[in-house]
Amino acid sequence: MKRLKIKEINSCENPPEKALIGGWVRTRRDSKTFSFIEINDGSCLSNIQIIADSSIENYDNIAKLTTGSCISILGKIVESPGKGQKWEVQAEKIDIHNNAPEDFPLQKKRHSDEFLRTIAHLRPRTNKFSSVFRIRAELSQAVHSYFYEKGFRYIHTPILTASDCEGAGEMFSVSSDSVKNGFFFSKPANLTVSGQLEAEMMALSLGDVYTFGPTFRAENSNTSRHAAEFWMIEPEMSFCDLEQNMDVAEDFIKNIITRTRKNCSEDLELFNRFVDKTLFETLENILENRFVRITYKEAVEILKKSGQKFEYDPVYGADLQTEHERFITETEFKKPVFVYNYPKNIKPFYMRLNSDNETVAAMDLLVPKIGELIGGSQREERFDILQKRMEECSINKEEYWWYLDSRKYGSVYHSGFGMGFDRIMMLVTGVSNIRDVIPFPRTPGSIEF
Repeated sequence: MKRLKIKEINSCENPPEKALIGGWVRTRRDSKTFSFIEINDGSCLSNIQIIADSSIENYDNIAKLTTGSCISILGKIVESPGKGQKWEVQAEKIDIHNNAPEDFPLQKKRHSDEFLRTIAHLRPRTNKFSSVFRIRAELSQAVHSYFYEKGFRYIHTPILTASDCEGAGEMFSVSSDSVKNGFFFSKPANLTVSGQLEAEMMALSLGDVYTFGPTFRAENSNTSRHAAEFWMIEPEMSFCDLEQNMDVAEDFIKNIITRTRKNCSEDLELFNRFVDKTLFETLENILENRFVRITYKEAVEILKKSGQKFEYDPVYGADLQTEHERFITETEFKKPVFVYNYPKNIKPFYMRLNSDNETVAAMDLLVPKIGELIGGSQREERFDILQKRMEECSINKEEYWWYLDSRKYGSVYHSGFGMGFDRIMMLVTGVSNIRDVIPFPRTPGSIEF
């Protein structure tokens, strides 16, 4: 008999008379001749109650089941008289796959996020984290569905690279014990911080493409917004200018949030009730409003005139800090904001130089409670200007010969952006620490599991 998931049973108006289900014991209590067992199989937030009669052959062992044990049940599905559950199962047979010892660390009391990070291999058994990771799966699917429906091609860019796309130098180096002298790849190799440069090459042949995969940054930061390993979504579009780039970014964000709200309503309700009581209000604000668009110069002027006391003074020619980004989105406009046309000296070499020769066609999407969610730009497609920008930024042109080649052979204006997937997970769930939206987070000093 095919095993049914609890989610399938709960969604049925007329479930089959009998079902085989499996899961992990959340609680068990006894009456005189029955055991009532709550199990969850990870398919949804809801548990299902199992009624085990003392006449079942192995009832003595069933009556010893502990929290965390794993069992399979064959039984009749009947309407439940209890509140908050539609169906329950009258067991005919229960197979005990593993009876967890009494020291199982997850009990009925609420555990802190800090404690649960120390047992990341078990935290998906909790309501909060099972919901996080179901939402993560659904949001991932929404990303792929959006781009597929828009005609983008999904490409795989290298994880091992000799290029530093961001130019910040915060890269993990890769070595091999099998090569005693010299380099395995004939030159130093690193873990990638971005697939953008390679995605550009593909966009200049295939049209609209995107990459969605792991990226790495050796930034020794222990903030709630940074991780050493994170996932990036990076679309790249040919025949696309900065305005069109912002149009795609806005449509993309609204689309994937809408899909996730529709398909994860039960899980999201948990976060709205217990994690961030303004979560639904925040998401509704994003979906219902047109995103504001202002220049970097306008943003700095708003900050200067605000009368707000900032830890870092807003100065033209310096990056906006998180406190600046949140003021703009949460206080000034109370909605998402695109900031564009940044000074060239604080942006990478590949961003298109504007006609003022001082700014580049860059854009950042700032959202309430998070700050920067997306960073992107129109790319510099002009060969001569790209060369000059590389010289200004001290980029070795010989190392990027292939990138320069793309500006000689059929170059065209094109744009793209990058979005940290874990950042949008924080936005959609209201979870404030990036470590709690990644199954096994990699942060400075921590590489357990």
